[in-house]
Amino acid sequence: MFGLGYQELLIILVIVLILFGANRLPELARSLGSSVKEFKKGVTEATKDDSTAAAKKEEEKKAS
Repeated sequence: MFGLGYQELLIILVIVLILFGANRLPELARSLGSSVKEFKKGVTEATKDDSTAAAKKEEEKKAS
């Protein structure tokens, strides 16, 4: 995972815990999860739109 080992991830987790505190961690994780979900949704919709547009272009070429 990004070339990070368990020790590096543990150090990062401790630093985040110190910076934000234990009370805000669930809120940060929730907002990060929803951001990732929205990003994936946007990428999926963009690829659907691209494939739909390509299919329409093919149909137009065949009809001509």
